[in-house]
Amino acid sequence: MDRREIAALLAYIGRLDPRTIRTDQGEARDQLAQWHELLGDVPLATPHGWDARIAARQHIRLSPYQILPADIARPWESYRRDRLQRHTDPTPSVDPDDQAAWTAELVGTRHAVATGHAQPVHHRQLAGRRIDPRLEARLKEVGSCIPPEARAALAPFRPARAAREEAIAQGEPDALSVRCEWCQAAVGEPCRRRRVAPDGFARGNATRTDPHHCRRHLAAAKQARDTPQSAMA
Repeated sequence: MDRREIAALLAYIGRLDPRTIRTDQGEARDQLAQWHELLGDVPLATPHGWDARIAARQHIRLSPYQILPADIARPWESYRRDRLQRHTDPTPSVDPDDQAAWTAELVGTRHAVATGHAQPVHHRQLAGRRIDPRLEARLKEVGSCIPPEARAALAPFRPARAAREEAIAQGEPDALSVRCEWCQAAVGEPCRRRRVAPDGFARGNATRTDPHHCRRHLAAAKQARDTPQSAMA
Protein backbone atom coordinates (compact mmCIF):
# COMPACT_ATOMS: atom_id res chain seq x y z
CA MET A 1 0.00 0.00 0.00
CA ASP A 2 1.19 3.51 -0.72
CA ARG A 3 0.61 6.41 1.64
CA ARG A 4 -2.69 7.36 0.05
CA GLU A 5 -4.03 3.81 0.45
CA ILE A 6 -2.80 3.71 4.06
CA ALA A 7 -4.63 6.97 4.70
CA ALA A 8 -7.82 5.53 3.20
CA LEU A 9 -7.47 2.39 5.33
CA LEU A 10 -6.96 4.46 8.50
CA ALA A 11 -10.01 6.55 7.64
CA TYR A 12 -12.07 3.38 7.20
CA ILE A 13 -10.79 1.98 10.53
CA GLY A 14 -11.54 5.29 12.25
CA ARG A 15 -15.20 5.06 11.22
CA LEU A 16 -15.43 1.62 12.83
CA ASP A 17 -13.28 2.32 15.91
CA PRO A 18 -12.95 6.03 16.84
CA ARG A 19 -10.12 5.16 19.27
CA THR A 20 -7.73 5.05 16.31
CA ILE A 21 -8.49 8.61 15.17
CA ARG A 22 -5.69 11.12 15.73
CA THR A 23 -6.91 14.73 15.94
CA ASP A 24 -3.47 16.26 16.33
CA GLN A 25 -1.82 16.85 12.95
CA GLY A 26 1.59 15.66 14.14
CA GLU A 27 0.20 12.48 15.68
CA ALA A 28 -1.79 11.75 12.53
CA ARG A 29 1.36 12.21 10.41
CA ASP A 30 3.35 9.89 12.70
CA GLN A 31 0.57 7.28 12.63
CA LEU A 32 0.47 7.39 8.84
CA ALA A 33 4.26 7.02 8.62
CA GLN A 34 4.27 4.11 11.09
CA TRP A 35 1.52 2.17 9.29
CA HIS A 36 3.13 2.79 5.90
CA GLU A 37 6.48 1.54 7.18
CA LEU A 38 4.93 -1.69 8.52
CA LEU A 39 2.34 -2.33 5.78
CA GLY A 40 4.08 -0.97 2.70
CA ASP A 41 4.42 -4.48 1.22
CA VAL A 42 0.82 -5.46 2.01
CA PRO A 43 -1.70 -4.67 -0.76
CA LEU A 44 -4.97 -2.98 0.00
CA ALA A 45 -6.84 -5.59 -2.09
CA THR A 46 -6.08 -8.30 -4.65
CA PRO A 47 -8.20 -9.82 -7.45
CA HIS A 48 -8.46 -13.12 -5.57
CA GLY A 49 -9.81 -12.88 -2.07
CA TRP A 50 -7.64 -10.48 -0.07
CA ASP A 51 -8.89 -7.14 1.25
CA ALA A 52 -7.16 -5.30 4.11
CA ARG A 53 -10.44 -3.60 5.04
CA ILE A 54 -12.09 -6.97 5.61
CA ALA A 55 -9.18 -8.04 7.83
CA ALA A 56 -9.49 -4.79 9.82
CA ARG A 57 -13.26 -5.10 10.19
CA GLN A 58 -12.87 -8.74 11.32
CA HIS A 59 -10.41 -7.70 14.05
CA ILE A 60 -12.57 -4.81 15.26
CA ARG A 61 -15.64 -7.04 15.33
CA LEU A 62 -14.00 -9.85 17.32
CA SER A 63 -11.31 -8.22 19.47
CA PRO A 64 -11.78 -5.68 22.29
CA TYR A 65 -8.26 -4.35 21.71
CA GLN A 66 -7.39 -1.43 19.48
CA ILE A 67 -6.18 -2.52 16.06
CA LEU A 68 -2.46 -2.48 15.26
CA PRO A 69 -0.59 -2.90 11.96
CA ALA A 70 0.25 -6.47 13.02
CA ASP A 71 -3.47 -7.28 12.98
CA ILE A 72 -3.41 -6.60 9.23
CA ALA A 73 0.00 -8.15 8.52
CA ARG A 74 -0.75 -11.49 10.22
CA PRO A 75 -3.82 -12.31 8.10
CA TRP A 76 -1.88 -11.26 5.00
CA GLU A 77 0.97 -13.68 5.79
CA SER A 78 -1.57 -16.45 6.43
CA TYR A 79 -3.22 -15.66 3.10
CA ARG A 80 0.13 -15.89 1.27
CA ARG A 81 1.14 -19.11 3.03
CA ASP A 82 -2.18 -20.81 2.33
CA ARG A 83 -2.06 -19.98 -1.37
CA LEU A 84 1.50 -21.24 -1.80
CA GLN A 85 0.67 -24.48 0.01
CA ARG A 86 -2.17 -25.09 -2.47
CA HIS A 87 -0.01 -24.26 -5.47
CA THR A 88 1.85 -26.70 -7.72
CA ASP A 89 4.45 -25.20 -10.02
CA PRO A 90 3.35 -25.64 -13.65
CA THR A 91 5.98 -26.47 -16.26
CA PRO A 92 7.42 -23.18 -17.55
CA SER A 93 6.81 -22.40 -21.21
CA VAL A 94 10.41 -21.28 -21.87
CA ASP A 95 13.33 -23.34 -23.12
CA PRO A 96 14.41 -25.67 -20.25
CA ASP A 97 18.05 -25.20 -21.28
CA ASP A 98 17.73 -21.50 -20.46
CA GLN A 99 18.13 -21.82 -16.68
CA ALA A 100 17.76 -18.10 -15.97
CA ALA A 101 14.48 -17.78 -17.91
CA TRP A 102 13.20 -21.05 -16.43
CA THR A 103 13.88 -19.87 -12.87
CA ALA A 104 12.50 -16.40 -13.55
CA GLU A 105 9.20 -17.79 -14.81
CA LEU A 106 8.85 -20.09 -11.80
CA VAL A 107 9.58 -17.23 -9.40
CA GLY A 108 7.19 -14.93 -11.23
CA THR A 109 4.39 -17.49 -11.12
CA ARG A 110 4.87 -18.11 -7.42
CA HIS A 111 4.95 -14.38 -6.69
CA ALA A 112 1.73 -13.83 -8.65
CA VAL A 113 0.02 -16.64 -6.72
CA ALA A 114 1.34 -15.47 -3.33
CA THR A 115 0.28 -11.86 -3.90
CA GLY A 116 -3.21 -12.82 -5.06
CA HIS A 117 -2.83 -11.84 -8.72
CA ALA A 118 -3.17 -15.43 -9.98
CA GLN A 119 -4.99 -18.51 -8.74
CA PRO A 120 -3.03 -21.49 -7.37
CA VAL A 121 -2.40 -24.27 -9.89
CA HIS A 122 -3.49 -27.66 -8.56
CA HIS A 123 -2.44 -31.17 -9.52
CA ARG A 124 -4.54 -32.64 -12.29
CA GLN A 125 -6.77 -35.47 -11.15
CA LEU A 126 -5.32 -38.73 -12.42
CA ALA A 127 -8.48 -40.81 -12.24
CA GLY A 128 -12.17 -40.32 -12.86
CA ARG A 129 -11.59 -37.91 -15.74
CA ARG A 130 -12.62 -38.39 -19.35
CA ILE A 131 -9.82 -38.69 -21.88
CA ASP A 132 -9.27 -35.62 -24.01
CA PRO A 133 -11.19 -36.28 -27.28
CA ARG A 134 -8.22 -35.05 -29.31
CA LEU A 135 -5.90 -37.51 -27.57
CA GLU A 136 -8.42 -40.31 -27.97
CA ALA A 137 -8.72 -39.65 -31.71
CA ARG A 138 -4.94 -39.52 -32.05
CA LEU A 139 -4.51 -42.86 -30.29
CA LYS A 140 -7.08 -44.43 -32.59
CA GLU A 141 -5.21 -43.03 -35.57
CA VAL A 142 -1.76 -44.29 -34.58
CA GLY A 143 -3.03 -47.48 -32.91
CA SER A 144 -0.74 -47.21 -29.89
CA CYS A 145 1.39 -44.67 -28.09
CA ILE A 146 4.33 -47.14 -28.21
CA PRO A 147 6.23 -47.14 -31.53
CA PRO A 148 6.42 -50.55 -33.28
CA GLU A 149 10.20 -50.63 -32.92
CA ALA A 150 9.99 -50.11 -29.16
CA ARG A 151 7.21 -52.70 -28.87
CA ALA A 152 9.35 -55.28 -30.70
CA ALA A 153 12.35 -54.50 -28.48
CA LEU A 154 10.23 -54.95 -25.34
CA ALA A 155 8.65 -58.23 -26.45
CA PRO A 156 11.37 -60.52 -24.94
CA PHE A 157 10.94 -58.84 -21.57
CA ARG A 158 7.14 -59.19 -21.44
CA PRO A 159 6.32 -62.42 -23.27
CA ALA A 160 2.77 -62.69 -21.93
CA ARG A 161 1.81 -59.29 -23.31
CA ALA A 162 3.59 -60.01 -26.61
CA ALA A 163 1.68 -63.29 -26.99
CA ARG A 164 -1.59 -61.51 -26.24
CA GLU A 165 -0.94 -58.81 -28.84
CA GLU A 166 0.04 -61.39 -31.44
CA ALA A 167 -3.13 -63.42 -30.83
CA ILE A 168 -5.31 -60.32 -31.16
CA ALA A 169 -3.48 -59.33 -34.37
CA GLN A 170 -4.30 -62.76 -35.80
CA GLY A 171 -7.99 -62.28 -35.05
CA GLU A 172 -8.18 -64.59 -32.05
CA PRO A 173 -10.26 -63.55 -29.02
CA ASP A 174 -8.53 -61.65 -26.24
CA ALA A 175 -8.19 -64.32 -23.55
CA LEU A 176 -7.25 -61.76 -20.89
CA SER A 177 -10.58 -59.98 -21.33
CA VAL A 178 -12.22 -62.57 -19.02
CA ARG A 179 -11.33 -63.98 -15.64
CA CYS A 180 -9.58 -67.37 -15.62
CA GLU A 181 -11.61 -70.00 -13.78
CA TRP A 182 -8.59 -72.27 -13.30
CA CYS A 183 -5.88 -70.02 -11.82
CA GLN A 184 -8.29 -67.21 -10.74
CA ALA A 185 -6.30 -64.58 -12.69
CA ALA A 186 -8.21 -61.31 -12.85
CA VAL A 187 -9.21 -59.58 -16.07
CA GLY A 188 -6.13 -58.14 -17.74
CA GLU A 189 -3.73 -60.27 -15.68
CA PRO A 190 -1.81 -63.16 -17.24
CA CYS A 191 -2.53 -66.71 -16.16
CA ARG A 192 -0.33 -68.36 -13.55
CA ARG A 193 0.99 -71.87 -13.28
CA ARG A 194 -1.09 -73.77 -10.79
CA ARG A 195 -0.40 -77.31 -9.68
CA VAL A 196 -2.18 -79.31 -7.02
CA ALA A 197 0.05 -80.59 -4.21
CA PRO A 198 -0.53 -83.95 -2.45
CA ASP A 199 -2.36 -82.12 0.35
CA GLY A 200 -4.98 -80.94 -2.14
CA PHE A 201 -4.01 -77.26 -2.13
CA ALA A 202 -2.85 -75.29 -5.17
CA ARG A 203 0.84 -74.45 -5.47
CA GLY A 204 2.85 -72.27 -7.85
CA ASN A 205 2.64 -68.59 -8.75
CA ALA A 206 4.76 -68.17 -11.91
CA THR A 207 3.09 -66.36 -14.81
CA ARG A 208 2.30 -68.23 -18.05
CA THR A 209 2.97 -66.86 -21.51
CA ASP A 210 -0.13 -68.56 -22.94
CA PRO A 211 -3.52 -68.48 -21.16
CA HIS A 212 -5.24 -71.63 -19.94
CA HIS A 213 -7.51 -73.39 -22.44
CA CYS A 214 -10.61 -72.82 -20.34
CA ARG A 215 -9.88 -69.09 -20.42
CA ARG A 216 -9.56 -69.15 -24.19
CA HIS A 217 -12.96 -70.85 -24.48
CA LEU A 218 -14.56 -68.27 -22.17
CA ALA A 219 -13.07 -65.42 -24.22
CA ALA A 220 -14.32 -66.97 -27.46
CA ALA A 221 -17.82 -67.36 -26.00
CA LYS A 222 -17.77 -63.75 -24.78
CA GLN A 223 -16.65 -62.53 -28.19
CA ALA A 224 -19.46 -64.50 -29.85
CA ARG A 225 -22.03 -62.96 -27.50
CA ASP A 226 -20.70 -59.42 -27.99
CA THR A 227 -20.47 -59.66 -31.79
CA PRO A 228 -23.67 -58.44 -33.52
CA GLN A 229 -25.43 -60.94 -35.73
CA SER A 230 -25.12 -58.59 -38.71
CA ALA A 231 -21.33 -58.60 -38.37
CA MET A 232 -21.28 -62.41 -38.28
CA ALA A 233 -23.42 -62.77 -41.41
